[in-house]
Amino acid sequence: MTGPARGRRKRATTLRAALACLALIAFEDGAAQAQTLTPDLFRPVPGGFVSPQDMPLRRTRNNTSVDPTDSAIDPAYDDGLRRRDTRAPSRVGQIPSYGLAAASGASDSGFDSLNRKRKKPKFYPGQAKPKPPPGPGSPPPGESKLPIRLSIPPSETANKTPLPPAMAGTVVGQPLRKRLKVDDDPFGAVGDYAGSFLIKSAVEVSGGYDTNPGRLSTESKGLPFWVVAPEFLAISDWERHALVADLRGAYTGYGGKLPAIVDGAASPAPTNIDRPNFNGHVDGRLDVTENTHLLAEARLLLSTDNPGSPNIQAGLARYPIYTSFGGTFGFDQKFNRLEISAGATVDRTVYQASTLTDGSTSTNDDRNFNQYGGVGRASYELTPGVKPFVEVEGDARVHDLPLDRNGYARDSTGGYAKGGTSFEFSRLLTGEISLGWASRDYVDPRLGRLDGLLTAGSLVWTATPLTTARFVTSTSIDETIVAGVSGVLTHLYTVEVDHDFRRWLTAIGKFTYGTLDYQGDGRFDKIYSIEGDLIYKLTRSLWIKGTLRRDILNSNFIGSSSASTVVMLGVRVQN
Repeated sequence: MTGPARGRRKRATTLRAALACLALIAFEDGAAQAQTLTPDLFRPVPGGFVSPQDMPLRRTRNNTSVDPTDSAIDPAYDDGLRRRDTRAPSRVGQIPSYGLAAASGASDSGFDSLNRKRKKPKFYPGQAKPKPPPGPGSPPPGESKLPIRLSIPPSETANKTPLPPAMAGTVVGQPLRKRLKVDDDPFGAVGDYAGSFLIKSAVEVSGGYDTNPGRLSTESKGLPFWVVAPEFLAISDWERHALVADLRGAYTGYGGKLPAIVDGAASPAPTNIDRPNFNGHVDGRLDVTENTHLLAEARLLLSTDNPGSPNIQAGLARYPIYTSFGGTFGFDQKFNRLEISAGATVDRTVYQASTLTDGSTSTNDDRNFNQYGGVGRASYELTPGVKPFVEVEGDARVHDLPLDRNGYARDSTGGYAKGGTSFEFSRLLTGEISLGWASRDYVDPRLGRLDGLLTAGSLVWTATPLTTARFVTSTSIDETIVAGVSGVLTHLYTVEVDHDFRRWLTAIGKFTYGTLDYQGDGRFDKIYSIEGDLIYKLTRSLWIKGTLRRDILNSNFIGSSSASTVVMLGVRVQN
């Protein structure tokens, strides 16, 4: 027998000897006991239970190893271990159940997977309805809902109704939707487009009562009156160039006439005091280049002398109407921040013949004159909100007749020089203010030089979103026919405050102070006007306006002072 064969035979004999030893150990002491296999089929134990000595170490609730007989063993763990060592029931022939009834996932309406129609339960009035099952993320029953702090803030669209993609501007290829501009004046006129022009029109019809319509110094009877005031505004909407037409008129009619004789003499006021008024201008701009513009303006003024003026003749049947029309033609050139503008002016003033109470007429040709002049202005933009300027003007007035009715030569030359600034501070304070000096020399040596301080400006202060204050001042040198008087230096100052109690209810307070210096005879008049308006805006197109005004003329010339109270109620229709 070879060597390998003898080795295999030796190993087989050793294995049979080991198995025999194991059999002897199993029948030790000569008493063989019945044995049962545990469910895990690995370890046989007598009686079918695991003895405490053969049990492995168990875990307590705090995951520490202890003796199997220790009382700190987790009961739940011990019970689970006993169930594991117990024979499991057979599942042969049984239908498995997973705890979900058939069609349990169907909705509350329609038919389920078993073709059964679902019906909603009916509840009697006052009967408590079952609460819906908790959804995902809900706390278990019995636990309170504690506030959850999110580390990520909610999105901007949270708790907002989603917009359709077309309205939200999220459609692919669609241009972004423009944000609508806030309407600062929700009851203002909207206007209509005619071609490339935006046109706004309005008319005011008012009626009231004037306690002294002739502005007489003596007590005079009051008269009711009515006013019709149309307005027209056209603004071009061009990419280049510009054209603006602003036309405003009014006609005041009284329901009676004033007496022709007052205190035994001819009345200084006409018997018929109806009077028209019109003020309009058309402005144009031609853009030659980005920095060069040609400017033009055409203007027209139609009016009468003011009641109480010394230029009014005694014994008039009605006020004579005068017309002043003309234009300005110039240019505007920018050199970076420096801007220079200049223009030539031409104006003509014509008076209608006066009609007297006896039916005769009186000419006013001596009051007709032509005015030729020029104006230049230079401004520099220090900042986007501050732009100081200097302006100089010169003109010559030539009358149709060399001498007036009193034998004075009224031809003259004059002008002014002023300096100021225009500004805009955060849209709260905007406008322009200037100071200067004005003078005029007359051909007649008996008429002295007329000169004085010149003030001009217009300021708008937005104190609050509901309150706006305005300040306007102006200076002019007016012609006169009073013997020995060179002219009238007129200063006017007006302060106006507008307050909106509501968007549809506005109150306006206005105060005007003026001085009229008749240089040559020492006459000096002061005028005061206090006015209060209340506007009720029914719609954009219909307003109701009430006015109460007090006019006072205080003169150092005897018999020229007067006072009057005006009450007026009207309707404004606009588009």
